[in-house]
Amino acid sequence: KAQSLIDSGAYLCDNLGQVAKNCDVIFAIVGYPQDVESVFLGSDGIVENAKSGSIIVDMTTSRPALAKKIAIIAAKKGIQSLDAPVSGGDIGARSGSLSIMVGGEREIYDQILPLFQLMGGNVVYQGPAGSGQHTKMANQIAIASTMLAMCESLTYAKKAGLDLQAVLKSISNGAAGSWTLDNLAPRILREDYEPGFFVKHFIKDMQIAIDSGESMGVDISALKIAKAKFDQIAEEGFLEKGTQSLIKAYE
Repeated sequence: KAQSLIDSGAYLCDNLGQVAKNCDVIFAIVGYPQDVESVFLGSDGIVENAKSGSIIVDMTTSRPALAKKIAIIAAKKGIQSLDAPVSGGDIGARSGSLSIMVGGEREIYDQILPLFQLMGGNVVYQGPAGSGQHTKMANQIAIASTMLAMCESLTYAKKAGLDLQAVLKSISNGAAGSWTLDNLAPRILREDYEPGFFVKHFIKDMQIAIDSGESMGVDISALKIAKAKFDQIAEEGFLEKGTQSLIKAYE
């Protein structure tokens, strides 16, 4: 996987410690909170090996409490930490137009903003450590309900005998318009269920949001309905497919 980067001049390190020792700014994006903890706080991890004055950035969607923990431990070693989860899927990643939500010290954010701008078209500072992750949870809550609405809408239109392409042309440009309709509904119509964003990762995100919401006393009933639908398609074998596979719960 690294070969094309090596061919372009990147240097391949054998382990995390080697990366941390040789870089002033370290970005990481992995799968799950346990991976984040291992990569940043493990015995041969980034915090253990980074130089004082380094800046570390976690772009994984993870627990807000873990972002705060990393920031506190890093600060004791003279290392600055930012949590900066992203949204935009495979399209945003390829085009460098991701939405990046950043938590941590404002002056550190300002310092490396030009690096964020190489990856994202919408980079927004959200507040102290953990704020980026909380913003990503708000993002995922909004997406979960939008996904349900899109799938129910397409199912209704199909049952009514409508031309789904024509339906999308109408509703995508009205009040119902959304990124989900523009980018995922066409994939459903093509029966393309390959991942721009994995079902397994979205289920992880929704559970984090449920846990965080409940700890704050937030009514997240719509999110719980969405997660139940995604759990259903996971059990039907779509765990490694894209989130647009949610339509299978309605078929």
